[in-house]
Amino acid sequence: MALTFIPYDPAYRTAFFDLNKAWLEAYFLLEPYDIQVLSDPETMVLQPGGEVHFGLLDREAIATFALTPRAEGTLELNKMAVKASHRSRGYGHQMMEYLIGLCRQRGVHTLELYSHTSLASALHLYRKFGFEVIPLPDNCVYDRADIRMALAL
Repeated sequence: MALTFIPYDPAYRTAFFDLNKAWLEAYFLLEPYDIQVLSDPETMVLQPGGEVHFGLLDREAIATFALTPRAEGTLELNKMAVKASHRSRGYGHQMMEYLIGLCRQRGVHTLELYSHTSLASALHLYRKFGFEVIPLPDNCVYDRADIRMALAL
């Protein structure tokens, strides 16, 4: 079943927090930076020029992601999550197609992300869409990140 994607809507603000919290707690600890972003996406993502989107299935937000500006023409893909009961159904693939198309429309030249090498299915998805490993910066905001990837658009 295809997701319907919508830009940030305050009605789904709780879903942004809950979907990401569930994913992060299943695999890692929820870090202070995560709580800051998830608790206040308006200040942390939207005000600096970023975007939050939701993937809806029958008006329920079952997927979400954020795009946060990092440099001129570069966005970070972050806070990408799918509800646990809906994983392994192709929704991550649908999100990637949608967000890459969105970035191309916006004139973005580089999309980057941070992840962890233990997340084999996520890394497989990123590689499938052409992301390549690049060096981690010394000042990475995520303690859990041990891999950084980028996609040239």
